[in-house]
Amino acid sequence: MTGPVTIASIVEGDGEVSALPVLLRRIAGTLSCWDVRIPPPRRVPRSRLVARGGVENAVLQASYQLTGAGGVLLLIDSDDDCPASLGPELLRRAREARGDREISVVLACQEFEAWFLAAAESLSGHRGLADPLLPPPNPEGIRGAKEWLSARKSDGTRYRETVDQAALAALFDMEQARKAAPSFDKFWRDVERLLLGR
Repeated sequence: MTGPVTIASIVEGDGEVSALPVLLRRIAGTLSCWDVRIPPPRRVPRSRLVARGGVENAVLQASYQLTGAGGVLLLIDSDDDCPASLGPELLRRAREARGDREISVVLACQEFEAWFLAAAESLSGHRGLADPLLPPPNPEGIRGAKEWLSARKSDGTRYRETVDQAALAALFDMEQARKAAPSFDKFWRDVERLLLGR
């Protein structure tokens, strides 16, 4: 393979713009992929992504950042939608726009922060969070993971995605998250496929 592997990405939230590259670099390092290019994610509001022509246009724009190996990654929260139906539908539409490129669509079950809940123990005492910090029984079943984190801050502040999300993305135990959050495991496997081409 010549040249770096590029992962061009699309996200819906401000926090993911800084947090997603942190996660991608961590996974690349774990997989010993050192020649990786990760341009800043393109932020597109969810309402625009799911609208007619939205995801197609976003993927088309992101694909212009690809120069060789790699692909386009779309990461959004599932919120109240069923990931098993919305995910494949968005992937089908994305492939219509750029069927010649590797494309991955991942819906974080409920929200991105559910992945932190899945590995809550590893975040004990960090960023003002309680110590010990025990994970909930079903991390991806909680609607309001941001509020869950805020309620467990012991420093008088609340969780703010633009301040805390990237920092927690650098800290949480990814193996714990893979075991307790199926949508994070899917994210990991999709990123691995984009990085290694398999």
